[in-house]
Amino acid sequence: MIHHRPIVKDIFISLFFLTSLSLGFTASAQDGKMLFQNNCSTCHNPVNDGVGPALKGVTSRVPDNKLLHAWIHNNAAVLASGNPYFNALYKSRGGAAMNIFTQLSDKDIDAILAYVENYAPPVKGPKEGPGAPEEDNSLLYGILTLILAVITLVLLQVNSNLKKLSDDKEGVPASEPVPFYRNKAYIAMIAVILFIVCGYYLSQAAIGLGRNKDYQPEQPIYYSHKVHVGTNQISCLYCHGGAYEGRHANIPSVNMCMNCHMAITEYKGDKLFREDGTEVNGTAEIQKIYAASGWDPKVKKYTGEPKPIEWTRIHNLPDYVYFNHSQHTRAGKVQCQTCHGPIQEMNEVKQFADLSMGWCINCHRESKVNFYKPETGEGNKFYSIYEQFHNDLNNHKIDSVTVEMIGGTECQKCHY
Repeated sequence: MIHHRPIVKDIFISLFFLTSLSLGFTASAQDGKMLFQNNCSTCHNPVNDGVGPALKGVTSRVPDNKLLHAWIHNNAAVLASGNPYFNALYKSRGGAAMNIFTQLSDKDIDAILAYVENYAPPVKGPKEGPGAPEEDNSLLYGILTLILAVITLVLLQVNSNLKKLSDDKEGVPASEPVPFYRNKAYIAMIAVILFIVCGYYLSQAAIGLGRNKDYQPEQPIYYSHKVHVGTNQISCLYCHGGAYEGRHANIPSVNMCMNCHMAITEYKGDKLFREDGTEVNGTAEIQKIYAASGWDPKVKKYTGEPKPIEWTRIHNLPDYVYFNHSQHTRAGKVQCQTCHGPIQEMNEVKQFADLSMGWCINCHRESKVNFYKPETGEGNKFYSIYEQFHNDLNNHKIDSVTVEMIGGTECQKCHY
């Protein structure tokens, strides 16, 4: 056996090396996808237009790789240089400037570009689509666990019987067999398993108290963000102006809806479906807006008493948490999709993130502060009071500043 140990050691080291190498290749292949999801996915989709244009094919539209790097690192400088393609793109997007990503290296950008150029949309299976049930393997895992537990008990019993036969053959006095329900080893093993399983589910339930991730109530009027924001490209701030100007995003009033629906009296777009797969009559939903506002589309006058639409609130933070929308959207330049997910693709809105304290803290630890640069006129002037950080950045003592570094994780910022 001793002579075989070097061989076994060599085999083990080789397997470990190959496994590490394969995992390294896998991680490298995933870098582009991960970087895209962390930095670009809030505004871009590889194949569909969103807040920003679809990215697939961008290397064909802009063959100069260095120009693409410059655009992503500092798009204002590229626009100032008079580049015709990017200036036309800037105007077509209503003059909305793209965020700068100075933290991305050229290698990171190349990985993102490789990912979007090789991206292929997932193919829907026969069970996918409106109303398709979500796949849940919990029952399967539970059955497999039970089977493995039974096999374990059987093997333990077999081992006990074999030991007894061996003792009988060698003349060792056999002890009185202990019933299963009195066997201390079995009882201890079952107790430990129950403690771990119950503890896990209890802790998960405690952590999830008050969290409503994926909460998706049915609203009194079917309102499709996909139609309004995605197809018709209506800005989020048109209806939720408070998200840029104040603490609350605000639910738009019926009058806000009527600004458009005085003229738009019927729905002529693609078919609409609820989450359960039932088809929605878009024109009938518009009629509900008229009933709430008291508007008569035939005579084009308000003839009835207006009444508020009783929308069901989806996103709700505890009373002891202070959250200011404008501080994030206006000062921090955070996109709506960062917290609310791909809202432009949702028909019925759901809560995208769990909005937990840990989720917010992690965002503050990772989000970079876009400081104002007087020499170029770029950046956010809200952060101009942090002179020391400005000096450290200019002197290259630090390469970036996170929200955490300016007090974004201090307790009293959100709880007071």
